[in-house]
Amino acid sequence: MDRKDVDLLIHEGESLVAEFKEKYTPRIDEDIVAFANTRGGTILLGVRDSDGAIVGETLTNDLKARINSLARNCKPSVSVNILRLGEVVAVEISEGDEKPYSCASGYYRRLNGMTQKMSHEEVRLMFRENDPLPFEERTVKSFSFEDVSRAKVLAFAKAAGVSIGKTATVDFLRSLKVADESKVANAGLLFFAAAPQDHIRQAQMTLIAFKGTDRLRIYDRLDVRDDLPAQFNQAVRFLEKHLNVRSEIKRFDREDIYEIPLEALREGLLNALMHRDYSIPGTQVSVDIFDDRVEITNPGGLVKGLSQKSLGRGISIRRNELIADLFARIHKVERAGTGIRRMRQSLAEAGLKAPEFEINGFFRAVFHRSPEFSMKGPAAGAQKSSQKGAQKSSQKILALLARRKDATIDDLAKELGISSRAIKKNLHKLKKQGLLRRVGPDKGGHWEVSAK
Repeated sequence: MDRKDVDLLIHEGESLVAEFKEKYTPRIDEDIVAFANTRGGTILLGVRDSDGAIVGETLTNDLKARINSLARNCKPSVSVNILRLGEVVAVEISEGDEKPYSCASGYYRRLNGMTQKMSHEEVRLMFRENDPLPFEERTVKSFSFEDVSRAKVLAFAKAAGVSIGKTATVDFLRSLKVADESKVANAGLLFFAAAPQDHIRQAQMTLIAFKGTDRLRIYDRLDVRDDLPAQFNQAVRFLEKHLNVRSEIKRFDREDIYEIPLEALREGLLNALMHRDYSIPGTQVSVDIFDDRVEITNPGGLVKGLSQKSLGRGISIRRNELIADLFARIHKVERAGTGIRRMRQSLAEAGLKAPEFEINGFFRAVFHRSPEFSMKGPAAGAQKSSQKGAQKSSQKILALLARRKDATIDDLAKELGISSRAIKKNLHKLKKQGLLRRVGPDKGGHWEVSAK
């Protein structure tokens, strides 16, 4: 490690592999064992954790002796490398090969950017999986740094709130712990490859909307063969396209309310992408939309040793630590171990049934759609169904134009999956009702949605 690496770590902020301390404290033994129990990492002494400001720490022989003593007293002992880099003291810890490690106050591990104490059950379960090298840490011979998309690296850095400037791609990926000097781990491939499926064919997602409540009639399908953030974003857009939505005016803002809270569905998507077993060929993450439910399925089932009763109880055991950390860096993941709890809470607040989970080698989360929103109910004649469909189309058009004022008729037709003729008819009706008006010419103008 050199000063350039330290600057990059500070720019990126605290993470799975970086911890900031304003000054030395004996409690850094908790961080030492946490890094040894997870993926390794660096403690930077002399860096304020609140804003990443350098306040400085002096490396004396006494301080070095204290840190080494803490590391030796861990069980098993942990090897550390202590460096003075400018005004900062860096304590480097490698991932241990004798897990689990503990210090005087217990067992700890890293979750996103935090050191957390492990419960007895987590200690027992976390390290039952004996795979010496998880799939996300393996490499593919056909993949090299030339296959990494610089545009995707820059987009990731921007989403993470990090300015990397002219930092070399290899240096940035190394700082994320998804590459070394010569090769990129599968986790890095899945996030940054220009064409991920050229190297890992099964790393894809299938999105399908069905007519009815079974799998007989497909009316929309999208196969996403791209990086994991792209899969997540495409799935969210697909759900927004096919779920019913109503709009409410709150003060001066229009709020779109989906029949299933998007927060719950996003959590389901992230769980599927973070916890799926990417090593199983011929599989994919699936999102299936039916008239009465949405199903999100990923291969791999539960992490070995976990039971279905453990779901939503704050125990966070991840099959793919690096992938989860990368999603956390771009702010897709909040507090570890709370995803299923947040799913249940948001569904309960919307008056919907709790999600159901089916586990049989695959993990399937089932979200029930709201009967109040449904466009399909008891037969009431073709005319009534047509009126309801038109009303829902109008609501979706207003919701979309509230977000995208410059959308064209072709944009609306593509996004909503209906004909341009139907879009024009709905626009005419909405303008006549005073709910929508066009400002400026057809080319270069924009839409304004009325607040009434």
